[in-house]
Amino acid sequence: MTRLAIVTGSNKGIGFAIARNLCEKFDGTVMMTARDEGRGMAAVAKLKEQGLSPVFHLLDIDNRDSIKALRQTIEKEYKGLDVLVNNAAIAYPNASTVPFLEQATNTVRTNFFSLLDVCDELFPLLRPHARVVNLSSSAGMLARVEGEEMRKRFSNPNLTIPELRAMMDEYIEDVKKECHIKKGWPLTAYCTSKVAVSALSFIQQRHFDKDSREDIVVNAVHPGYVDTDMTSHKGPLTIEEGADAPTYLALLPPNVKEPRGAMIWNDRSIVDWAK
Repeated sequence: MTRLAIVTGSNKGIGFAIARNLCEKFDGTVMMTARDEGRGMAAVAKLKEQGLSPVFHLLDIDNRDSIKALRQTIEKEYKGLDVLVNNAAIAYPNASTVPFLEQATNTVRTNFFSLLDVCDELFPLLRPHARVVNLSSSAGMLARVEGEEMRKRFSNPNLTIPELRAMMDEYIEDVKKECHIKKGWPLTAYCTSKVAVSALSFIQQRHFDKDSREDIVVNAVHPGYVDTDMTSHKGPLTIEEGADAPTYLALLPPNVKEPRGAMIWNDRSIVDWAK
């Protein structure tokens, strides 16, 4: 049985560095994905030049058929999945002139709903002792939620995935009505999407704790403020530094006591998401 690790959005930036780390440290096949085949294949070729041997699969997380095609490949060729790093995401630059409703709709769709689609399709393939890493952000901390009532909703220990989905739909409706600030949502669409990813991670671990498959662990991670296209190259950290904590979480040993369903900082420490 060949073990399999997948990194979404791994043709550049932090995702590329995570894939490179896993090629060096993971005892199995590392699959890099990208929505652009040319860029994805170029990234694979770059690692092969370094003596590593990743494989490539086309994946547009905004396209459910594309996710299903990936699932079929995994089922047919690998029979299961051992590591899933949900890295693919988008962010509009602060200076963007795109209307805010469009920014909010696209950001929440890709960073939350599409990530959730990937999980819905691929979680049934996770093997015992699988590791899931959801790339969140310091922007995904509960303190980024402006309103106390809204913070209570996000941090409800019994929050369900359908309720969280409904909250994200509600956010888009509130942006349409231009009442999102008044209702206490985070000030940016990116923050809203990443707060939702963090909250989702905690719910997912609660589900895995009751799963018949042993020891499946999911964590959310803030990789740090990294010099990438997404930060308009303003971050002081290198992609290698940004990839460290996600790689650590992807390779957690079997039956680890912690971190499980936690928020992890870029120095690998467990932080209190609510504080």
